Amino acid sequence: MHIIVVGCGRVGSELANRLYQKGHQVTVIDQTASAFNNLPPDFRGRKVEGELLSQEALHRAGIKEADGLAAVTNSDSFNVVVAHLARTAYRVPRVVSRNFDPHFRPLHEAFGLQVVSSSIWAAEQTEQLLCQAPLRPVLSAGSGEVQMYELIVPEGWQGRFLQDLISEGQCLAVALVRGDRAALPASSTKLEAGDLLYLSATAQGMEVLRKRLNLSPEE
Repeated sequence: MHIIVVGCGRVGSELANRLYQKGHQVTVIDQTASAFNNLPPDFRGRKVEGELLSQEALHRAGIKEADGLAAVTNSDSFNVVVAHLARTAYRVPRVVSRNFDPHFRPLHEAFGLQVVSSSIWAAEQTEQLLCQAPLRPVLSAGSGEVQMYELIVPEGWQGRFLQDLISEGQCLAVALVRGDRAALPASSTKLEAGDLLYLSATAQGMEVLRKRLNLSPEE
């Protein structure tokens, strides 16, 4: 895919490099040449210096042939205008706008844009880690026969193995998040306190899990 990243700050440079490493054709636009220093030395995508709202800069970046565009500057107004222009004037198939200040999220939504709000997401995740119960349902499948749960691994399970926690056949570990990294866990995975486990389980499987964790049904 040919993807344009508008803004080469911390988010833009990280996004551009991730896309480049996955084999996409990436062009980064920024109005300040020094911003491209945020990119790693091995980045071989295109760099276009120019005004972010300039059609000339967008044309040099190849917007007419672009498959996707991400407007990720720290200005909500810039992001909304560029994203709206890309979607309506240039018919770019996939457009994403970054919401920098949560107070301006309604602006993005008013234009019907796909929006990512890192501040809101980070606040929600932090709140959950601070305040949520150790185990909570996040998704129900069918008529509730199988549900997905989030589990924060308690201190007492530090260093123990995943296979000791889950009930085979009734509970399945879908993902493990440690820090800012997610992975598909194996039964031999050694747990750390504070790990976030995503589990898919039947009611019977969860009953066994709660007993192993010494949790009441309300928890």
